[in-house]
This record gives sequence, C-alpha cells and structure tokens, in this order.
Amino acid sequence: MVRRDEIRTNEVGVEMPPATDAGLIYIGRIRTPWTDRLTCPRQGRLDGPLCTIEIFEPWVAALAEIERYERLEVLYWLDKSRRDLVLQSPASDGTVRGTFSLRTPVRPNPIGTSIALLVGVEGNVVKVRGLDCLDGTPLLDLKPDRTLFTPIAPRQPGDDEVGGPG
Repeated sequence: MVRRDEIRTNEVGVEMPPATDAGLIYIGRIRTPWTDRLTCPRQGRLDGPLCTIEIFEPWVAALAEIERYERLEVLYWLDKSRRDLVLQSPASDGTVRGTFSLRTPVRPNPIGTSIALLVGVEGNVVKVRGLDCLDGTPLLDLKPDRTLFTPIAPRQPGDDEVGGPG
C-alpha cells in the first residue's frame, strides 16, 4: 500500500493543475473499523464487517425504498489519497503501470466504489457489509447495484447499435 508521500522506484508523479469545483456534495459519512490505510482491505467482501453510512439532511428522504435492493453501489471520496501519480508500482518491485490500468485509490479524482450488501436501514443510517474504505470517508452517492436494477425506460432506437447512435 502506498503511503501518502511515498514515490516507489520508477513511479512518476506530476504537478497537479489548479483545482476547479466539480460541484460534488458530500451526502454522508461512512463508518468502518479501519483507521489506517495499511490495515484497510483492498477489496470489500460481502461477508466483511458491519459498516454504517450516515446520510446527512436534506438527503435522508432519498433513502425511501432503498431496502428493495439487496446490494448497493457505494461511491465515496477517498479524501486521504494522493492524486499526483501517473505511473505506479503496485508490487513495489520497480515495474510500473499507468494509474488508469489499476484499481488503486491513488488517482487524479479519488472516487472509490464498492458493491455492498444491504443489512438494514434505521432512520438516516444504512447498515452494509462489503466496504473497503477508512472510517470517516465522505459519501458521494448510493445506488442500487446495476445488476439488480431493471431499467424502466422503454427501448430506444440505437440501443442495439455498436457504439450507440450517431
């Protein structure tokens, strides 16, 4: 696991461009057992520890009907991750790969995703298993797992075309 300012052999960092506001809003906070990146799992497991997601007002009403789904896609902001590496050495052996070919949290926009098993909802708290982020991680969004979700929109012209319409 890469430490905050560590650059391994052959890794390449870049100067970050000035930040611009993408308009992201933290809609909640994730509570997990992990406070250190070296002990946090690299992939969540559906049989992993119970974690909670606190939803902030005014977004609590958006939880209506979420219990219809057994799994959720959880999107979160990896606020402790560095953002400047373009080449990384995940095995620390000097061999490098491009950031976009890895599932590393070290990326220009450190958005994390997990498929979580929904255990229950109590008020503004969603209980899940399957996360792989640090305690206190900001929540960006919750969605039903796309493999469980049946689209409600009727088929459109171009749905079956390779590359889509146009």
